[in-house]
Amino acid sequence: MNTVYKGRRVRRRRMSEINVVPYIDVMLVLLVIFMVTAPLLAEGVKVKLPQAAAKPIKSQNEAPVVVTVDQKGYYYLNINDKPETAIESADLVAKVAAVKRRNPQAEILVRGDSDANYGSVVGAMVLLQQAGVENVGLVTRSPPKSRKR
Repeated sequence: MNTVYKGRRVRRRRMSEINVVPYIDVMLVLLVIFMVTAPLLAEGVKVKLPQAAAKPIKSQNEAPVVVTVDQKGYYYLNINDKPETAIESADLVAKVAAVKRRNPQAEILVRGDSDANYGSVVGAMVLLQQAGVENVGLVTRSPPKSRKR
């Protein structure tokens, strides 16, 4: 790697720097992918919530326990090992009872699909009552605000 210029030898040093630009590009692509997929993972089971003009409940520090009832009447539990997999009634009662024993102030919510049978949603509330839950919140979505002219 020696170069000769007009009778003098000039010694060139090797570059020992790492080019980090490709790593930054990969990191930014991964960041965008995670930003797009994170909201999809948080939802779990897709249900069409009924609309209601209700006030939001005051949230505690811990995330609430959410029992979801889909339109077919299957139950899902957000604290389950696989929240997107339906859960049996006995397992639902056992897991919610364990949460209530550990934290009696835990917030319990029911998300019922608007096309679900009313009996299925009430059935979920009965199972929660069997687990020792005294207060249950119902999850709805706010109706669209009408424009006044």
